[in-house]
Formats: sequence, structure tokens, C-alpha cells
Amino acid sequence: MRPVDENDPKGLIYEAYRIEGITTEECRTIFLDWALSLQQVEAGAAIPVLLDRHGEEGHPMTEVLRDGLDSAGPARRRGGRKARLG
Repeated sequence: MRPVDENDPKGLIYEAYRIEGITTEECRTIFLDWALSLQQVEAGAAIPVLLDRHGEEGHPMTEVLRDGLDSAGPARRRGGRKARLG
């Protein structure tokens, strides 16, 4: 039975690790759906928990989660008047 928690509310990451022959592209699609389904936590906080729980070396979802962790930094402004003048 899959663990249900706020880090993987739909169980998408859990299920991705159980799909035999899943591709990186399919994992990216699942990751996007997962990220959009988060309500209680930020992706940057949830990804390390999921990697600890599921992070299987050589699995494409592990690669996608690590990429997501690298890009999940604090939100920052882009553009606006200050950027145009700076």
C-alpha cells in the first residue's frame, strides 16, 4: 500500500518508481503533475523527503527529482521596472 502524505498527495512519485521501463520523459510529465498537485508543502521541501524514501540509483525519476531539487530555489522577481533600469 502506498504511503499517503502531503509530500506526494496523489501517490504519483510512489507509482512512478513502480512502473517498469518508465522513461525520463514520462518521469518529467509525472513530476510536473506532482508539482501542480502540491498544496501543503513547497516542492523544494518535499523533494528531499521523496528522494530519501524512494531515491533508487539509476531510476529516471531519481534523476528528475534531483534536477527539480537543483532548480527549486527561493522565488525571486524577474523583470519589472527595477530590472529594466538596472
